[in-house]
Amino acid sequence: MTSLESLRPGADPNRPVHVVFVGAGAVGCFYASRLHHPSHNIHVSLIARSNYKALAENGVQLQTRTFGDYVFRPHAVFPSVAAAAVNPQSAGAGPREWDYIIVTTKALPDRSDDSALIAPLVGPNSCIVLIQNGVGVEQPYRARFPTTPIISAVTVISAEQTSPGTIRQNRWTRIHLGPYSNSASFSSSSPSSSSPSPPPPPPPPSSSSSGAHAPKEGHDDATGALTPTDSSPRESSPAGTEGNGDSDEAMISRLQAVGSHRAAILADWWARLGGIRDVELAEDELALQAIRWHKLCINAAFNPSAVLSGGRGNADMVRDPELRRHLAGVMREIWEAAPRVLGGRRFPPSAAGPERILASTERNVGARPSMLLDWEAGRPMEVEVILGNPLRIARARGVEMPRLQTIYALVRSMQEVRDRKKREGKL
Repeated sequence: MTSLESLRPGADPNRPVHVVFVGAGAVGCFYASRLHHPSHNIHVSLIARSNYKALAENGVQLQTRTFGDYVFRPHAVFPSVAAAAVNPQSAGAGPREWDYIIVTTKALPDRSDDSALIAPLVGPNSCIVLIQNGVGVEQPYRARFPTTPIISAVTVISAEQTSPGTIRQNRWTRIHLGPYSNSASFSSSSPSSSSPSPPPPPPPPSSSSSGAHAPKEGHDDATGALTPTDSSPRESSPAGTEGNGDSDEAMISRLQAVGSHRAAILADWWARLGGIRDVELAEDELALQAIRWHKLCINAAFNPSAVLSGGRGNADMVRDPELRRHLAGVMREIWEAAPRVLGGRRFPPSAAGPERILASTERNVGARPSMLLDWEAGRPMEVEVILGNPLRIARARGVEMPRLQTIYALVRSMQEVRDRKKREGKL
């Protein structure tokens, strides 16, 4: 593979750029469809699971509010990571190398280690892109791939898979991109430090093997966590400094510079070629993390509260005086904690505050957050990345969030009790 600059469309017409999406749910398929441009030698493939047969046979049928109806036919559709890692040129040519590996699965670190899942895909010139909810989602990937550039992405989109292979985009297309070195680590160091960061606590024994400006949660039925073949992370510093002669600071600077460069390339493709008007590059790593924490104000308030309140939708909760007070309290707690967690970085002035979010949500009748949909369907919920990780990251920096801790304890217990009953055959 050649230099990073050659990844620009048209820089080398004979050199194809290969992108693979790990997760072929609604969000993954939508953004993949806007990135696939064979005429510019940009080829996008999908790794699917339950909808593999439909995608392999018919492509992705898209019904979008923004771009109309169209069919996206990926360069290739794979039924597994192992299949996507095989080099098509010859059996002895080594693994296939992917330029961008874009992960859009549901983030469930208490169920599986998705950084292990994608390990067969990652080559020396790969870039990992994480389009996932919550905070701290990047750290397992940084621990496993200490020198690989990582792009963290936050989306604001409402999309759903209405049937296998058929995607409906209802509203919004916004996506923010920025580099990641180790600012969401679980260590007590500052956000820009390169000190080693331990992973979140291991799964409990009972475990089985998206927007910042929009209160309505996108209905993304991403394929969920797939089972990796090897869940042991590489034993190395998250900054990846062992054996390469670089200082921690130099490695962080390199990861940020390369990540910013690769993010700018992706943003150009999505905007100029894919027609997405609201692709935004964060000014730096902490700016992107601030966007994640702002979206968390919404997700951490509405998602678990919908479950704990007995299945009430977003607008219904806001119209209840006590629930409205509760939602505002959770959002304010995160709003006040985030700058202390992010080394003084505050939300941008344009970011909607709690009262503005509540007022907007009140008009969004019928919206039901993804955690409630998962709970009702008996699927695992994103408890750790939306609730547990923020608490652990904040505690490591001396910040407590008692409201969030209460919600986390209750929702985590509900899920554990349900899992136990399933194992015992009582559900």
